[in-house]
Amino acid sequence: MRKGSHAYEQALDALVGILRERARQGAEPLQYGQVSNELQRLGHQVAAHEEPMPHLLEDACARENADGSLPMLSALVVRQETRMPSDGFFKLARRAPYRRTGDDVELWVDELRALAAHHARR
Repeated sequence: MRKGSHAYEQALDALVGILRERARQGAEPLQYGQVSNELQRLGHQVAAHEEPMPHLLEDACARENADGSLPMLSALVVRQETRMPSDGFFKLARRAPYRRTGDDVELWVDELRALAAHHARR
């Protein structure tokens, strides 16, 4: 699946929907494998730890959040081994437009809280 293709955009729409719903339910994290399985259930073949998953997660953050002021949806996706987001999440969080600060755990917990609060209001 190539970034920017129709299939990619459909998978991105599905991913954003999955993550928004999870945020509305209290922002409990999902493992990469769970996200992959949920996308597959919706008709999108996206491997848990291969392309295009990292791109989809980055684009899910950017969707309707061009200025980085809203919580990052990809904070909900964690590695099974560590129960924490991948290094890619923290790199993304620290660069423009997000510019999140704090150590990894603090940054991530703050993001989860912000996700739950933001989506509870919707």
